[in-house]
Amino acid sequence: MNIIRRGVQFAGCSTTALILALSLPALGQETYTTDHIRITPGSIDRAEAADARDLLTHSMPADTQAGKNARAVELARRLQSGGEEIKPASPAALPGFYPADLDYSHGKVVTTAQFHNVFVNCTAIATCWGAPGLFLSDLGKSNFIHVTDQYVGTTANNRYSLGTGAYATYSVYGNTLYTEDLFVILHAAAKALKGTGYGHIYNIFLPKGTDTCFDQTAVCYSPDNPADFYFCAYHGSVTFSDIGHVLFTVEPYQDVPGCYAAKPNPNSQLIDSTNSVLSHETFETITDPDPPSGWVNFSSLLEEGNEIGDECVPLGDSTAAFLDPTFPINGKKYEVQLEYSNKYHACVSFP
Repeated sequence: MNIIRRGVQFAGCSTTALILALSLPALGQETYTTDHIRITPGSIDRAEAADARDLLTHSMPADTQAGKNARAVELARRLQSGGEEIKPASPAALPGFYPADLDYSHGKVVTTAQFHNVFVNCTAIATCWGAPGLFLSDLGKSNFIHVTDQYVGTTANNRYSLGTGAYATYSVYGNTLYTEDLFVILHAAAKALKGTGYGHIYNIFLPKGTDTCFDQTAVCYSPDNPADFYFCAYHGSVTFSDIGHVLFTVEPYQDVPGCYAAKPNPNSQLIDSTNSVLSHETFETITDPDPPSGWVNFSSLLEEGNEIGDECVPLGDSTAAFLDPTFPINGKKYEVQLEYSNKYHACVSFP
């Protein structure tokens, strides 16, 4: 076991945190299988998207000036409100000594689930995103996913698995999809795959050149418009009137300055950039599916509102690349960020 001390991003401020990582075996064979269906959202999906309710989201800020501003604005909002908008049901152990520790609020966690990847306007997955299905398959079989054991209350193996995915065809006006557009796609996929509730997580992958913004805002993933480039990805939940509660992540194209994983990459910059952000959102969805009601930091004003992945987002370098570590996941080398453990009070790759 290697113990490394390095700088880690905490709500926009640089601090020194303990990071624990395992030594690396040789890369194994990449083998996995999954099925995909084809979907073309229609009028029913658009109607349900327009009536969607109870939207809750949490985003991963980009390593951009807008992303840094987003952190500052969020911190100012919390300070102004006195930090009373969210409260823990039970505090973390010794918060005075471990201000990064997560606290449990009152909501659900995900104890077992299938991942459903929804690929928008591209069927050439390797070209557009790399191998996210392979990564999720490995993640579900790895020790790394067991970092969540302490938060979800089970140590069972193979409780997160890769389920059926979908290829979605959707018309984009200009190059931007808004929240309601994503809900149209999400509804079509969840209805077709017949999986909703806390046992299913949908990852919506957007191809290169497609921006996305929250409805009626300039808070966006927009590499072509740096002033509005606030986030790399986000996760959340929403309720549709006909099929119910759906958990999802939004995964724009990550191989761009502000989101990509720094070189050298053990796989490729595209693969590792995609997988690191996907890993971040997956861990956060499992531990805080309806943000911020699961495991969230309440112990420090500087870190309040952070989730398991936010605690361990590494500092970027001068090229705005995330300096993720490389370590084995199910026997294969991946360059992805670590996740926060209350057990070790550190960012780790093992339970």
